[in-house]
Amino acid sequence: MPWLLIAGPILVFSIWALFDNPRLFLVTMLNGLTLASLYFIVASGFTLVFGLMRNVNLAHGSLYLLGGYIGFIVAEKTGWWILGIAAGFAAAALAGLLLQVLVLRHMQNQDLRQTMVTIGLSVVVADLLMWIFTAQVHQMEAPAWLQGPIRGIPIINAYSAYRLSLLGMGIAIGVGLWLLLNRTRVGMMIRAGVDDRGMLAAAGVNVNLVFAVTFALGAGLAGLGGVIGAVELSMVPGEDTRLLLASLIVVIVGGMGSVVGAALGAVVLGLAETYGLAYAPTYSVVFTFVILVLVLAFRPRGLMGRAA
Repeated sequence: MPWLLIAGPILVFSIWALFDNPRLFLVTMLNGLTLASLYFIVASGFTLVFGLMRNVNLAHGSLYLLGGYIGFIVAEKTGWWILGIAAGFAAAALAGLLLQVLVLRHMQNQDLRQTMVTIGLSVVVADLLMWIFTAQVHQMEAPAWLQGPIRGIPIINAYSAYRLSLLGMGIAIGVGLWLLLNRTRVGMMIRAGVDDRGMLAAAGVNVNLVFAVTFALGAGLAGLGGVIGAVELSMVPGEDTRLLLASLIVVIVGGMGSVVGAALGAVVLGLAETYGLAYAPTYSVVFTFVILVLVLAFRPRGLMGRAA
C-alpha cells in the first residue's frame, strides 16, 4: 500500500507530462539518467568503501575534485582525454591508498573517529586545491569524437553525444564491479574480510592488502567521476561537497554494500533532481529529502539492503 501511494502520483504526473510536452519529458528523462550515471560512478566507489568495507570516508568528495583537477591538467597538456581519465583515476587511487594505509587502517570499527578525521582531511584538501587552482571555474572539453549532438532521434531530434556516452560508462562500470564482487576470488575475499576479518587472516590471506586495494579502487572511481564530471558540471570549489552528499544519498537509498542498489539509488536521485528542476524548480531541492524520508520510513536498509 505505501508503494501505491508513491507510484500512483508519479504515474499520473508521467502521463500528464508525456502528453503535455513529450520532448521536454523525454529530454528530462535522458538528462536524469545521464546525471544518474555520473552519480553512480562516484557513488560506486563510496559503496565499496563505506557500504561494503564500513570505512567512513567523508573525504570522498575531495578525491572526486582531486581527480578532476589532475585529469584536467593532463588532458590540457597532452591533448589526450583518455590520458586525463587515467591520470585522474590514478591520482585519486593513490591518495585513497595513502589515506587507508596511513590513517583509516588504525581506526577500524571507530566510526565517529573516522568521520571526524575524514571531515578534517576533506577541509584541508579542499583548501589546498583552492590555493593551487584558485576558485576559478575550470571546464574540460569533451574529446572531438564525442562533441556535438546525435541527430535524428525520434521526438527528441538531437541530444548530446557526450551525455549519452555517460550511460555506457556507467553501465560498463556497474557490470564490472558486480562481476568483481560476485564472480571472482578477489570479490569473495573482500566480502569474507568484511564479515570475519580474523577468519580470513587465519586462512592465510593478507587482509590489509585486500582492503588497501579495495579502498584504492573506490577512491579511483571517485577520481574517474571527477574527470568525467568536469565536462558536464565543471570544476569549482563546492562540487566535492555536492558529490559527497549525492553519494551518501545514493548509498542510503540503494542499500549499503549493494552495487545494484547504488545503481537504483543513483537513478532515483538523478531523475528526481532533473524532473524537479524542469517542472518545479522552486521546490526541486525538497524532492531529495522527500526521497530520503520515504526510503528510511518504509525501507530503513535501502531498496536493495539486507540485514547484516
